[in-house]
Amino acid sequence: MSRYNNTPKIASGRQFGTSTYNAAIRRAVQEGRLSVREHVLKEGERLDTLAGREYRNARLWWVIAAASGIGWGLQVPPGTLLLIPTQLSQLSGLV
Repeated sequence: MSRYNNTPKIASGRQFGTSTYNAAIRRAVQEGRLSVREHVLKEGERLDTLAGREYRNARLWWVIAAASGIGWGLQVPPGTLLLIPTQLSQLSGLV
């Protein structure tokens, strides 16, 4: 079973969460095509709880990781500057 089995598909037919999509999110942030806000990770915060608060879905932690250029979300130390996409609807046009 893949972690992507229950992942919603976007209009292009690709699934959220794939490595291709992660790279597209990062590029879109760098090129200013994806709206983000900055957040400095505090002691005790995790990407999944932050995604749950921001998107009402903790499984979208990887969106924050991709936008922030973080490879593995469980190893993010406090003080890390995160870039949080503010409009998930912008993600559908990236790939």
